[in-house]
Amino acid sequence: MGINWLATVLAIVVGMAVAGLWYSKVGFVFVWWRLTGLTPERSKKASPRNMAQLLVANSVTAVGLAAGIGITSAATGDESAGLALLVGLVAWLTISATTLLQHNAFELKPPKLTLINCGYQLVLFLAMSLVIGLF
Repeated sequence: MGINWLATVLAIVVGMAVAGLWYSKVGFVFVWWRLTGLTPERSKKASPRNMAQLLVANSVTAVGLAAGIGITSAATGDESAGLALLVGLVAWLTISATTLLQHNAFELKPPKLTLINCGYQLVLFLAMSLVIGLF
């Protein structure tokens, strides 16, 4: 089993693009601001630190997905993009979605905010997995 580092780096780039679109003016930023109580000014002020954290988080996610896809491919002999998407879906469902649901429920976050953030994570995991699976 090995990690395709080029595919992993491309997945990180795709992940950053997904985040940029999802939480942009063409995505959900206006609803997200309202639901979180953040303002455009506060968001912009925190942006450099947040972008660095996002890059680190997306990098760890991409490496984890690449490893999971590599292990699953080696175990099954299936190197298809479909298998990579399945691994991404399972990783999202069992790690990301459940964590967001649990934390947001106890923190009394609005259900719509949970849906927006879970939706973002789903698209992120699937996009990264697809890029890794295509290589």
